[in-house]
Amino acid sequence: MNVRLLVGAAALLGLAACGTPTTGTATPTPVAQAEDTPVAAAVQVPAGQKLVGEYRATGVQTYSCTGNAWKGLEPAATLVDKNDKPIIIHSRGPVWISAVDGSAVEAAPVDGAKNDVKGAVPELLLKTKTVRGEGLFGKVSYVQRLATEGGVAPTGGCKAGAQTSVPYKALYTFYAPAN
Repeated sequence: MNVRLLVGAAALLGLAACGTPTTGTATPTPVAQAEDTPVAAAVQVPAGQKLVGEYRATGVQTYSCTGNAWKGLEPAATLVDKNDKPIIIHSRGPVWISAVDGSAVEAAPVDGAKNDVKGAVPELLLKTKTVRGEGLFGKVSYVQRLATEGGVAPTGGCKAGAQTSVPYKALYTFYAPAN
């Protein structure tokens, strides 16, 4: 399956579910139960940050075969609000794009800020590299990937150039400076 096609289709589905963007203040509804999610010390957000959104993700982690081993290529996921309304597309970068207002955030893992989860991709703390727009992601400084399920690379060898996508779920939280 072409991952770019999957991401494009997910983006269209997200936009269709959200309707046509209009001027004004479209405010997505964060996931309500997320505050109950335990957070490992290794992936805690630094002091001076405030939570600006929590969204559940469902998608795939795609891997490509390099040197007879599976290497991470890109994620492709749709994030939903507490009403299961798709409002964010997550893809290579990693980047998150709001289907509500077009804002985006690109982030990179913080060195050493990882919590291994048995049978799942690790929980991560990521720091913002760039943002686009003034909307949902306009001031985001940190992203957490929490409560991960699945998405682990296959074990064993592989044929050079092969690709595979493994289903995963996660909770993504977004933080901005408190001041």
